[in-house]
Parts: sequence; structure tokens; C-alpha cells
Amino acid sequence: MTNPVTSLGLSTPRLQPAAVLELLKPVTWFPPMWAFGCGVAASGANVLEHFPLIALGVLLTGPMVCGMSQAVNDWFDRHVDAINEPNRPIPSGRLPGLTGLYVALLWTLASLLLGAALGPWGFAATVLAVVMAWIYSAPPLRLKQNGWWGNLACGLSYETLPWLTAVAVLSAAAPNAQVVAVAVLYGLGAHGIMTLNDFKSIEGDTRFGLRSLPVILGAARAARVACLFMAVPQAVVVALLAAWDSPIAATLVALSLLAQLALMRKLLRDPRGLAPWYNGTGIALYVSGMMAAAVALAP
Repeated sequence: MTNPVTSLGLSTPRLQPAAVLELLKPVTWFPPMWAFGCGVAASGANVLEHFPLIALGVLLTGPMVCGMSQAVNDWFDRHVDAINEPNRPIPSGRLPGLTGLYVALLWTLASLLLGAALGPWGFAATVLAVVMAWIYSAPPLRLKQNGWWGNLACGLSYETLPWLTAVAVLSAAAPNAQVVAVAVLYGLGAHGIMTLNDFKSIEGDTRFGLRSLPVILGAARAARVACLFMAVPQAVVVALLAAWDSPIAATLVALSLLAQLALMRKLLRDPRGLAPWYNGTGIALYVSGMMAAAVALAP
């Protein structure tokens, strides 16, 4: 029997591996991988001795868990992306039907299996990361509907959780209070980074009722809030490092923060236009300070 679609000269949709990779959004993998690296530095572990475990952790935090979170987010945001980013794999039709959802479920299962290979601490952290990814994007909670809570969950998941996971896995024990404090502060700072990412989606977020901070506050106020979220935790880190007799690290983080403040002044002139520029400049300084602090925390 003749297929009515092909008989009309139309091609049947096929799964495109390149579209799957785009769905997993490799450009977003760096932050959690870097945070895991900060945890490795803060643990004081011998990198060569623990290299297989470290490599597994980097694979888990970046391509697997972060990639999974992007697939989940794209599936539940497919209607919003049809307006904000119509060329994304799902709204463009390059991943037809339920393919995007199947990729999200497959990557979730694979992440949990890989997390189990990191021992109890690694598996527990993976379960938490998976839960956070789904409740961030999926109903009924869909934390991203509120810019305050959604960005908080995202920042802590991207920066704090991988950092603490690396320390716990490599030391086979809970991180100490100093490590927890600094990792949480940098996770809170990432709230501001998430807010900057929301500037590109104002139109679609407004139409579909996603209350991102740029939608709630307007671009100018949201940019000021983002800068405060990024700057204040770093200032606290500088004070803590100085109090913990780590003057070199405190100075490095302080210099990084001062440079960021100079860039923030420019950002505030045109938040919507300059947010991508700041993401390529100010964020590099932010993560550099993270590593300086992490090295100082090593026993």
C-alpha cells in the first residue's frame, strides 16, 4: 500500500543526531563542570590518583545531568521556544513527536546509572540534581514560572551542588562548613547569571505567563537585581577568605569583583543589548574567582 505522505513527494521526519546534541545544549555544560572542578580543587585530592573518578564526575555533571536538564527544559518550553527560539530542535520539527521527551527520559536514566558509579555521595547528589531539573521545568511545580525561586534552584544546582559533590566523593565524607559556605555563596551569585539569561526570552515569557525577573521588574530593575545577586556573595567570600587567613585568595577574588563592577556599569546602560556581552566577559571573571577561592579551601 502506498504511503500517502511519500507519494506526495514529502519526506518522512527522521531523527537527526545533530539535533539531539543541540537539544542537550553543550554550551551550558561548562558551569557545572567548572563547579565540579572547583570541588576537586577544594578537596585537596591528588588529581592523577583519582583521575578516573574525576573524569566520571565531569562527564556526569556536564554532558549527562546538565544535558538532561536542557532536554527536559526544552520539552516543557517547546511552546515558549516557538516564539523565543523557533529554530530550537523541538519547535523547528527536527525532533518530531515525542522524541524530545524520550531523549529527556533516556538521559535521566543514564545519569542515575552513572551517578551510582560515584558511590553513595555521588548517587545521592545525582538523584537531587535530577529531581531539581524536573521540578524546575515540569508541571505542577515548574519552578521557572517564578524568577526568584527558579533562578535560585538553577544557581544552586549549577554551582553549589557539583562543587559539594566533588568534595564529598573524593573525600568520602561531608564537606566542611567553610567549603559549604563558599559553594552556597557562589550558587547564590549564579542567581544573577540566570537572570541575565532571561533577557533573551522576555516576549515569550510574557505571553506564556513565565514570571522571570525581567518580566516582573522590567529590564532595568532586573539588571540591577542581577548585579546585586552576583556582587554581594562575592564580597562575602572576600571577607570570609580574609578571616580564614587566605589573603592571596581574598585579594584575587576582590580584584575579580572590582573588574566585574566596572563591567556591570556598562551592562546597566543597555541590559537587553549587553547581557550576551556580559555573559562572555563578566562571567569569566566570576568563575575565575570561584577557582581561586576553591584552591584556598584545600586542606
